[in-house]
Amino acid sequence: MIAQNRHIQFYTVILVVLLLCACKKNNIKNTFRHDNLERTYVLYKPDNLSKNAPLVFVLHSYGRYAKDYKQSLRLDSLASLNNFMVCYPQGTLDSNTGKPYWNCDLQASTIDDTGYITELAKHLQTKYELNPKRTFVCGISNGGFMSYTLACESPKVFKAIASIGGTMSGATWKNREAHAFPISILQISGTQDKAVPIDGSMSTAYGWGGAPAMDTIIEYWSKLNRCTEKDSRSYPNIEAHHYKKGINNNQVWYYKLDGFGHDLPTKANSGLASDVLIWDFFSKL
Repeated sequence: MIAQNRHIQFYTVILVVLLLCACKKNNIKNTFRHDNLERTYVLYKPDNLSKNAPLVFVLHSYGRYAKDYKQSLRLDSLASLNNFMVCYPQGTLDSNTGKPYWNCDLQASTIDDTGYITELAKHLQTKYELNPKRTFVCGISNGGFMSYTLACESPKVFKAIASIGGTMSGATWKNREAHAFPISILQISGTQDKAVPIDGSMSTAYGWGGAPAMDTIIEYWSKLNRCTEKDSRSYPNIEAHHYKKGINNNQVWYYKLDGFGHDLPTKANSGLASDVLIWDFFSKL
């Protein structure tokens, strides 16, 4: 019996070691230098990733870290099933609060996050032989703001963006026509979001607010993409609006969650699985 237990313990240790090795192989931590700053990021590379695979960026919210949404959004499992790479870049620290953030054209910030994420995307496309026409970016809250900034300033690098609980910063909205270029958009908003209200009433302090209500923003993007068809559906606590048949088959999706606040929607807390919806949207483009 003792010998048998020792054998079980031995094989358990071996299994754990093999799992850790597999995890390390799939998760690649690295740095990328841009604008004289050494920036960090984590990649999830599925086993047997094929050439010309898509690339999806995930941008964290204000005060959070890349690893947080690697754990909570859980795109990695979908990446393995659907053959795409995921990149989790890390924002820099806000000099006022010491918390990680993205400079989505905010006031008094000189960090070039648009350049950083754009150049990192090009680097990864080349290094891993990924599809340059199928690079996407999604973000939560501040990461959603940054996704819109990239949609305006780097639309030829990113095929589409998805914003969860984000909107366009005041400056990004104000300067939108200077960069106007059709790009597919997915927006998920809660009607009870007090941090980023969908009625456009967010404070303009530090440059966060200034964009109009989300309905107006969605109308702008649907017109810019020249969408000719709108499909609206209602589910329990969810309104889904799909603007389709735009330029280059571009689409604009708007999901409005009734009674939902400023949080990451999941099947359990809202009836909507953000990870599944995001990939469903990207995969159609």
